[in-house]
Amino acid sequence: MSIDPTPIWYGRHPISWLLLPLSWIYCAIVWLRRLGYQRGWFDSERLPVPVILVGNLSVGGTGKTPLVLLLVELLKELGWTPGIITRGYGGRAAHWPQRVWPDSDPDQLGDEPLLLARRSGCTVVAGPDRVAAGRLAIQEGGCDILVSDDGLQHYRLARDLEIVLIDGTRGFGNGRCLPAGPLREPRGRLASVDLVLYKDGEGPGSAMRLIPTEAVNLKYPERRRALAGFRGRPILTVAGIGHPERFFGLLEEAGLVIERGPFPDHHPYTQADGARWRGRTVIMTEKDAVKCAAFAEEDHWYLPVEAVLDPDFEARLLAKLNGFSHG
Repeated sequence: MSIDPTPIWYGRHPISWLLLPLSWIYCAIVWLRRLGYQRGWFDSERLPVPVILVGNLSVGGTGKTPLVLLLVELLKELGWTPGIITRGYGGRAAHWPQRVWPDSDPDQLGDEPLLLARRSGCTVVAGPDRVAAGRLAIQEGGCDILVSDDGLQHYRLARDLEIVLIDGTRGFGNGRCLPAGPLREPRGRLASVDLVLYKDGEGPGSAMRLIPTEAVNLKYPERRRALAGFRGRPILTVAGIGHPERFFGLLEEAGLVIERGPFPDHHPYTQADGARWRGRTVIMTEKDAVKCAAFAEEDHWYLPVEAVLDPDFEARLLAKLNGFSHG
């Protein structure tokens, strides 16, 4: 049975104090590792195309995937042929890296890579070794620029632009590094990144909002329905993401009466899960739908979201992108 660390990381929990010595050791290791790459003790590899990295400092979802999708659309409009590289978290493939196709098996390659492949129309490659994944994307997709979904701490891959996305509502929790807090690196790391973006909430950086579109039927994807069409009936909501309460709140803001169905991030859904939803109206996240379509019923839906950027941030981002030269 897994323990939910949220109360420890985002509250005043005594266990956090007990874990503080381990947090100091973790921070020291992270600092030394980064210093090693800065000083050349460890080798970073630069790919023959520009690399844009979208990451975060904290554990859990901050909306990186919608931002990556928006980025590749902007790059296409600027005349680039972007590719996406991602870790493939939760995938059980025996060999990495692997090209991800819209009909790939999410159990083998992970749910987020498959979502990216379906939504982006770009070459997507998954694998823990980001350098190898990037080389395969260039080789197979003819990509002339790469967007890395996560991997801020994967320093072996040299990057040309770092964008850090922060949850503007939850922030950095108690401000401590793992395991006493949610941070993968100390907050001082923000001083060295190129762009900082806050999802919702208030923060010193620019803002990004996630806007829901129409719900899509899992069994018959050509069927769409506005959220308003679900009002007045009981809805079971399913979310196996880093911060499911955000998804539930979004549906409640649309006027829906919901029953919450949270699952752990990257939950491996099975037919047994689907059997418990039988005969009910279900709305889930797009990431969950990737793994649930095989046993979905006619009244099971997922809700795509799109990233919308603050105009000032978008202008600064476009200036950065225009600074890259083709070839």
